Amino acid sequence: MVHDSPIPVPGFLRLDGARTTLVLGLEASGPRVLHWGARLPEATDPAMLAQLTAREEAPGAPAIEAPLTLTPQPGQGFPGRPGLWVHRDGRDWASAARLESVQRSGPGGVRLGSNDPHSGIGLVHHLRLDPVGDVLEAATEIINHGTTSLALEWCAAPVLPIPPWLDFIVAFEGRWALEFQRSRFARPPGIWSRENRRGRTSHDAFPGFLLESADGREVIGLHLGWSGNHRLAIETLADGRASLQMGELWFPGEMKLAPGAHYRTPTLFAAWSDRGQNGIRACFHGHLRARPVHSRLRAKPRPVHYNTWEAVYFRHDRAMLMDLAKRAAALGIERFVLDDGWFLNRRSDRAGLGDWQVDPSIFPEGLGPLIAHVKALGMEFGLWVEPEMVNPDSDLYRAHPDWVLAAPPNPQLEFRHQLVLDFGRAEIRDHIFAQISALLDAHAIDYLKWDMNRELSHPGNSDGRPGARAHVLGLYELLARLRAAFPTVEIETCASGGGRADFGILALTDRVWTSDSNDALDRLEIQRGFSLFFPPELMGAHVGPASCHITGRTLSMGLRVASALGGHFGVEADLRALGPDETRELAAGIALHKRFRVLLHHGRRHDLPSPDHEHSFMMWAGDGAEALVFHFLLREQVAGLPGRLRLEGLDPEAHYCLSLVWPGSGGQAAGPALAAFRSGILADGASLMHIGLQLPRLAPQSGFIAHLERQAATTR
Repeated sequence: MVHDSPIPVPGFLRLDGARTTLVLGLEASGPRVLHWGARLPEATDPAMLAQLTAREEAPGAPAIEAPLTLTPQPGQGFPGRPGLWVHRDGRDWASAARLESVQRSGPGGVRLGSNDPHSGIGLVHHLRLDPVGDVLEAATEIINHGTTSLALEWCAAPVLPIPPWLDFIVAFEGRWALEFQRSRFARPPGIWSRENRRGRTSHDAFPGFLLESADGREVIGLHLGWSGNHRLAIETLADGRASLQMGELWFPGEMKLAPGAHYRTPTLFAAWSDRGQNGIRACFHGHLRARPVHSRLRAKPRPVHYNTWEAVYFRHDRAMLMDLAKRAAALGIERFVLDDGWFLNRRSDRAGLGDWQVDPSIFPEGLGPLIAHVKALGMEFGLWVEPEMVNPDSDLYRAHPDWVLAAPPNPQLEFRHQLVLDFGRAEIRDHIFAQISALLDAHAIDYLKWDMNRELSHPGNSDGRPGARAHVLGLYELLARLRAAFPTVEIETCASGGGRADFGILALTDRVWTSDSNDALDRLEIQRGFSLFFPPELMGAHVGPASCHITGRTLSMGLRVASALGGHFGVEADLRALGPDETRELAAGIALHKRFRVLLHHGRRHDLPSPDHEHSFMMWAGDGAEALVFHFLLREQVAGLPGRLRLEGLDPEAHYCLSLVWPGSGGQAAGPALAAFRSGILADGASLMHIGLQLPRLAPQSGFIAHLERQAATTR
């Protein structure tokens, strides 16, 4: 193992992953990227790379071009967006830190230290290229060496150059109940920027994007591991250079450093692939799965969920809940989660938030009898909470109206009848910790669904200063405290669905509620975008009611089960309303999930090329011995008969048996093609990849799942 150790500043620095190489030119003006992409031969001379990338003097341009370093600065004369804006009451703004030290920091890691004595700042770049998983982790640190306060207006994580052939952007957009929608467009001249001021990751401006070549084969994936306000920017200069920046977005005066203080950006996670988006997906999934915090999810199979929300909403009744628990256990469900409505005066979303005590009018004996009933049925017990919020109609707010984020004299925006507690204040975090820990001490609770249903529209603290950043840091501190006190309790991150999903919050949580919409068709696209960054075992995916309460669309049980099988499977519907056929079909879907749970939660997702009216992907086992093939017909096709589905990732010489596993024998599996799938098809890998499967005729809004198994080699 390489320990932290300073080394003389060399002219170049190289970091290698399994498939990638990062080469930096270490110049006095700062480190700059010469190459980040495909792994280079060990004998590659970095000086040759510098020569290959050297640029001529352009007409009407400086004789010496201002460098595009990991942090381009105003004092260097860089013509584009600076990676750092600092000042001291309007002075010392033209920073130009010069590289002074290089220090190794563990396997694949390096610390690059620069200094600007005139501006009184230290600039440190922290880089680590995962030697196995090929994800680059990068952060920028600023140190105030001056004797007065230093104001930070902008500080990007290390700025990365964009190769000229990556000229398409894939951005992630959306709204509540329609998150992770992908939008692909040509990289424009000038600046493309996206900003988020909602106080959480947000539904509409996820902190990540892709850069692609025209054919989609070479891709860079970027993600900022931060759960609050952020800015993403891609800049293409008139001189042809292009770069990307990602960092926190601050309100005026929100970030000031006292003398001797320092600031470190959230980590930028970056992956390179020459295998298209599936390669990016594999890198990010592998990286998250390798983090030590993820090991707690490997201790046991991920339990099949049941969530009560769309069955009862706020209408809690102990006998009814016990009946639902009995029905859930009979289906094979393994975790029963009691959603919103269990605490004091909570009959709607207008009251109760902040008063985290069990309501005796609903549960006169407390939650104990219900939990005991759930446990006796062999299930874990989970509970919904929303600790960051408070209703004005609550005992907490009446006692502490000054505990909320606000910006007086401006009126608060009406937002779900609730306000945001200032988690930047330790006494508020202490109060909430005492309430939640009292619940966990008193009850056998295995799981918390931690929700956040309001944005931070007026994030001012008690001093009248912006408090959005402090709120996120306070949330991190409280979650870490709870996990230390209750290490076996799993926590789900939810923010009106997928409004807070990022690598930062996942260092402290165990699952993401992907979307409040359980519409199976919408979920397929939501889950496709989500899966580019997050592995399936972290993706909450539920079978909802036949008629979705958000879209109003009515979909079959077979489709609802199939769409949920690709993630962390659960059910969120009124089990009392299911007929006998639906009940049997749902039970069969749960059994199928358990049969393939190891493959689904340890394997790799590989999306297949499909026309717009279809959706197809594979879930491969880690050893490549088996896979599940998912295919959906989203809407009516133009042709009278469907085309063929070409599989990918197979051994061309091996033989595979493909057999239908969903829908089951009682499902909508008519027609000769599906019947043949059910009997089993034997074919070699080359044929399945180059000729493909003739798809069966399907009704719109339906699909199938097939099991693909590599056959043992035989001798003649």
